Amino acid sequence: MACLGLYCGKTLLFKNGSTEIYGECGVCPRGQRTNAQKYCQPCTESPELYDWLYLGFMAMLPLVLHWFFIEWYSGKKSALFQHITALFECSMAAIITLLVSDPVGVLYIRSCRVLMLSDWYTMLYNPSPDYVTTVHCTHEAVYPLYTIVFIYYAFCLVLMMLLRPLLVKKIACGLGKSDRFKSIYAALYFFPILTVLQAVGGGLLYYAFPYIILVLSLVTLAVYMSASEIENCYDLLVRKKRLIVLFSHWLLHAYGIISISRVDKLEQDLPLLALVPTPALFYLFTAKFTEPSRILSEGANGH
Repeated sequence: MACLGLYCGKTLLFKNGSTEIYGECGVCPRGQRTNAQKYCQPCTESPELYDWLYLGFMAMLPLVLHWFFIEWYSGKKSALFQHITALFECSMAAIITLLVSDPVGVLYIRSCRVLMLSDWYTMLYNPSPDYVTTVHCTHEAVYPLYTIVFIYYAFCLVLMMLLRPLLVKKIACGLGKSDRFKSIYAALYFFPILTVLQAVGGGLLYYAFPYIILVLSLVTLAVYMSASEIENCYDLLVRKKRLIVLFSHWLLHAYGIISISRVDKLEQDLPLLALVPTPALFYLFTAKFTEPSRILSEGANGH
């Protein structure tokens, strides 16, 4: 009997030399996906560069949110230590996640290649041969790109709850009791949101994340430079923090460009990185022409 549906397959039950016996058509075990002949095959490939960039993007989300809320709620003296702690938490969570993933104990994962968007949503493709009975073939066809993100977020949350409260209690004495833990409370809100985002929109994020990075990094850089009233290079050099923010955004620009190009043709794609400083330079060159006070004064003189 032929297997119906996109993701139903036959599992190998017995193999002796060239003799292979397969079971009935159904769901593939974890770590396997169907091939073109509808047989469940183990995921043995290495993740592509794009897959690693996607995982890097999903790993960056909680770190960036941690830094944002730490900067928003914490005092200047305690912010630096909390930033470093957040980086340590997320780095350790990433390392532990790789170590517990298959193969266990090494900083390496084996995966199945993503072929199309539906690979992320196999639950929507369970066949109904007689339009009454549904054959459930839901499995992780993009193993382990879907579930590894949840594991990473779980370790991030555990490490944050173990390390951050002790640090904040020790160094944030200048803040009120209700204020010093606000960055931690914020994390307890955004981790469930990130989890739902991955559960529902993981496949869409996989294909859209390079453009999300570019757009958000451009918008946040423009907002930051405008809010900080940066109008020339001297304004940038006055404070080290502004240079750190600028270089961080440049790294995000480069990350987005590399993700879009996938560096398939190295000699053609690498020159695109020269575009990284362009948005900041464009802003500096045009800021004086769009200054509100100047526009208002010219409008008053025109009348």
